[in-house]
Amino acid sequence: MKKLRLIQQIHDAGVVAVLRGDSPEEVVEVAQRAIEGGIKVIEVTMTVPFATEAITRLAKMYSSEDPQADNYAIIGAGTVLDSETARLTILAGAEFVVSPGFDRDTIMLCNRYRVPVMPGAVTVHDIVASLELGVDVIKLFPGNLYSPSVIPSLKGPLPQANIMPTGGVNLDNLHEWIKAGAFAVGIGSDLTKDAMKSGNLDLISEKARAYIDAFKKTKA
Repeated sequence: MKKLRLIQQIHDAGVVAVLRGDSPEEVVEVAQRAIEGGIKVIEVTMTVPFATEAITRLAKMYSSEDPQADNYAIIGAGTVLDSETARLTILAGAEFVVSPGFDRDTIMLCNRYRVPVMPGAVTVHDIVASLELGVDVIKLFPGNLYSPSVIPSLKGPLPQANIMPTGGVNLDNLHEWIKAGAFAVGIGSDLTKDAMKSGNLDLISEKARAYIDAFKKTKA
């Protein structure tokens, strides 16, 4: 089934690039650089003006079907606050949906269309509520509120929860999150900030390679 395949592929990839920007064109270019650097899971946030245009363009450029293909990448939508927006992103080509918080209608909409959904959670209550609705991956957000030790603490009573920290993950602590049992990690501004300051987008590919290398070394 496609949904289960995508969830496994995201887990295997290990790193999700969370991309924001001022225009669809900017986000598409940043995504291309991240993919060139080896990050194969791209989350286009709905804070980007005309974000669905970027999702559609990237969905046409890349495919999740064959991990060995040159055009392999998984394109999803982030910062999805409601079910209406979730449906728009799915129609635009998003293959997974991420929310900063828990919204029952968004989860149910994604389940209806068999699209992986990753709602944000801050509390155990949030996590349990997500599990009760059949959520496969829960976004721990903001991740910088916690240390990696929170994952084994949560998995004590909730071993069935797949947790993806986002926010505060960087090259210095990625290995700690993965060793602690993170399903995957979300990377935000740390991937792009140096490139945006300097105007040198090649830095995005370089940073992406560093993240993937760090992930592979930790998993080895």
